Amino acid sequence: MPKIIYTLTDEAPMLATYSFKPIVDAFAAAAGVEVETRDISLAGRILAAFADRLPTDQKVDDALAELGELAKTPEANIIKLPNISASTPQLKAAIAELQEKGFDLPDYPEEKGDADVRARYDSVKGSAVNPVLREGNSDRRAPQAVKNFARKHPHSMGEWSSDSKTNVAHMRDDDFHGNEKTVVMDSDDTLSIHLVDVHGKETVLKNKLPVIAGEVIDGTFMHIQSLHQFIARAIRRAQDEDLLFSVHLKATMMKVSDPIMFGHVIREYFYEAFNTYGDQLAEAGLSPNDGLAAIFTGLEKLPNGAEIRECFDRIMAAGPRLAMVNSDKGITNLHVPSDIIVDASMPAMIRTSGHMWGPDGKEYDTLALLPDSSYGDVYQAVLDDCRANGAYDPTTMGSVPNVGLMAQKAEEYGSHDKTFEVPHNGLVQVRNSAGEVLMEHEVSTGDIWRACQTKDAAIRDWVKLAVTRARATGAPAVFWLDPERAHDSALTELVKKYLADHDTDGLQIEFMAPAKACQFSIERIRRGEDTISVTGNVLRDYNTDLFPILELGTSAKMLSVVPLMAGGGLFETGAGGSAPKHVQQLVAENYLRWDSLGEFLALAESLRHLADTYDNAGAKVLGDALDKATETLLNENKSPARKLGQIDNRGSHFWLARYWAEELAQQSVNPELAKKFEPIAKQLVEQSETIDKELIDAQGEPADIGGYYRPDDEKASAVMRPSKTFNDIIAQLAP
Repeated sequence: MPKIIYTLTDEAPMLATYSFKPIVDAFAAAAGVEVETRDISLAGRILAAFADRLPTDQKVDDALAELGELAKTPEANIIKLPNISASTPQLKAAIAELQEKGFDLPDYPEEKGDADVRARYDSVKGSAVNPVLREGNSDRRAPQAVKNFARKHPHSMGEWSSDSKTNVAHMRDDDFHGNEKTVVMDSDDTLSIHLVDVHGKETVLKNKLPVIAGEVIDGTFMHIQSLHQFIARAIRRAQDEDLLFSVHLKATMMKVSDPIMFGHVIREYFYEAFNTYGDQLAEAGLSPNDGLAAIFTGLEKLPNGAEIRECFDRIMAAGPRLAMVNSDKGITNLHVPSDIIVDASMPAMIRTSGHMWGPDGKEYDTLALLPDSSYGDVYQAVLDDCRANGAYDPTTMGSVPNVGLMAQKAEEYGSHDKTFEVPHNGLVQVRNSAGEVLMEHEVSTGDIWRACQTKDAAIRDWVKLAVTRARATGAPAVFWLDPERAHDSALTELVKKYLADHDTDGLQIEFMAPAKACQFSIERIRRGEDTISVTGNVLRDYNTDLFPILELGTSAKMLSVVPLMAGGGLFETGAGGSAPKHVQQLVAENYLRWDSLGEFLALAESLRHLADTYDNAGAKVLGDALDKATETLLNENKSPARKLGQIDNRGSHFWLARYWAEELAQQSVNPELAKKFEPIAKQLVEQSETIDKELIDAQGEPADIGGYYRPDDEKASAVMRPSKTFNDIIAQLAP
């Protein structure tokens, strides 16, 4: 039987799955399509990492590894929902919850703890899922139905003032951008990374690193002394210009490099506190890399904790005001590293007049720190444009779809086993198997050194996808590549070489540095014109939030298709940055605001892909009908609303099911399916008022889902499927 693999992930998307998956199962079965699930949640990944230490009844299969192998086959058809890219605080919280549930897991060890345990836990931190599944490059765009709805029902945009003082601050030298070196391999080889100290003593940082001919290898580092000098200047600037002080990193996906930079921001802002109490904090295991919340909680256990806390509070009162995550609860931008994720936080700031929230709960202009200079100027270009021309108009603005280079772990910067915090002064060298030094950097204690690999096959596929999308849309395709950056310069040569393999007659294909490419795109946006951004992996992540959030109000409404290089398909369902807040609201008042629109779009594409792969006409009818139902859902305003007592995620699932059943009952392409769905559609229409009431009546009281990271299936299902009338109707489709 043709098969779709549906991933079980985390937080709001996972809760929505308890509601939506039974609908998918029922409708798919009617067309002979089987839908299976695989658990790639943070909790599931933790349990899989320690399967050999758990009793039989608690063992969990390594579903991520299984899907990684499946993604390399033509049979792959995977729907991937947003998952937690765990920071250390999130990982520790998940471990604690699993321990409370009776899983005999060790605590997360500190630096000098059990190396094997730490390695296992670190393997599930950060962007542990996406590199495994993404065996293809990314095609991300707004479907026409979504675009049409956004123009008819524009989201709110804050007004911009020409006097706005909001700006980006980034380093100008001695950062990842400025120190980068690149080589293109001329043959297959095995590399190693060494640290040589001033006495010639060597430490092997990474050994037996296989590479293949044509692969692009990069190495670079951020000088920590220069980082501290930059942060100190930014603190003074925020104080002098009376701006909120905020830092925008990605301590989740960039799980090694960005928590370190986050910690250095805290060290510099609270210089006096760390100068006075730093050794004591370190002895207590209180690291600034984990954020202020972890430090403040830990201080409660120290004899002089109140004294140290008073020092922190005094510094905050005297320094530039910190941007807030939650002003009411006193949660600052520096409290939790995973609270402020650059690709979501920067466009949200741009939407709200360039403002963030201050300690008093009011909006203010902000100085946004993006330490590395690689992409800070992209956001600065948008800020300058809004300052000069005002906010964008969602009713008229164009789109910036993205073709992203991410296949085969392309450009996985700062997140993996080739990123290091340098333990002592010396030279970091990348050597080939003959011992020849391909590149080297002179580094100092504490510097962050990183390397990445980009395979030739991934680059070729990226170029092919860019040409395909340019041909399909007629829009210009712009490669966002910086000639002043070593990696981008090497990529530019390869892209121009591989473009010759394709028919580009009549296509507009450009090469621009990121800031210039951004300016080119936003000028076209204001004219209502579309521009394809063709980018590397990090910019893919940034752009596929930046432009959709400005255009649609959220990146969750984007269609994200990954044509896998082996011929299968990976269908992603949007971003999950707001997922934690939605879970908190559900638990407090049994109302889930999460919008599953991206899931609807991905499922339709998955069904059509399956139809083409297995010549399953019924699957195509299902997919086409789902697209029409989704458009009706949007036009009828049946997406989740904002407040208790209105339609929420569960209600939107009901209305989608009703519209989907109606479309299937009305179509004539497949009479057998029409016959199956006629009575279902009729009952859903007749019982709409009853079902609506049952779903609304379920709201208001606290909801018990039995766990945040690993909910109890029975409890979560009961919460997410509260309408017996609806459940009974859907059950009639069971084979």
